[in-house]
Amino acid sequence: MPRPGRSGAHEDPAAALAAAADLLAVLHARGQDGVEPAVSPSQLRALLAVEGAEGANLRTLGDVLGSRPPSVTRLCDRLEAMGLLTRSPHPSRRREVEVRLTPRGRALLDERRAIRVRELSAVLGRMAPEAVDALVAGLEAFREAAAGSYPADGPVADTGPSCAGPPPAAVPGSA
Repeated sequence: MPRPGRSGAHEDPAAALAAAADLLAVLHARGQDGVEPAVSPSQLRALLAVEGAEGANLRTLGDVLGSRPPSVTRLCDRLEAMGLLTRSPHPSRRREVEVRLTPRGRALLDERRAIRVRELSAVLGRMAPEAVDALVAGLEAFREAAAGSYPADGPVADTGPSCAGPPPAAVPGSA
């Protein structure tokens, strides 16, 4: 819905943001090209969740992902078979299993981030410096506003544009 007092391209900020999100999704997909092993969006989301809560148990991982225990177990089975995460008994609670990234899992996430930052940097390099500054300020304000909509830990990065990327303040040209 258009907001009063706005005109032109900014008449509907939500539509403008949705269009930008679509473009970011294309750039994000480029971050997946050539990265081995190839992982599905749900697998990537699980890896990011494990990275954000290293040593979490399967129940916590399921809560973060919004998935039921059997689905989380199957997802972890696949990721463990790929060598991207490990499951081990909790040291003091024998009924719990901890999940942790392997070095290969960390390397995969790091490689994806590097590719994505390179793609985003190329686009940002074609923008005027003041436009980059305005974009970063707007993204920071958006994150702050969105943070109130999620639990204290914030949303788990999904397969959308921000997945595993640096926070907006870490985008080149924004320091």
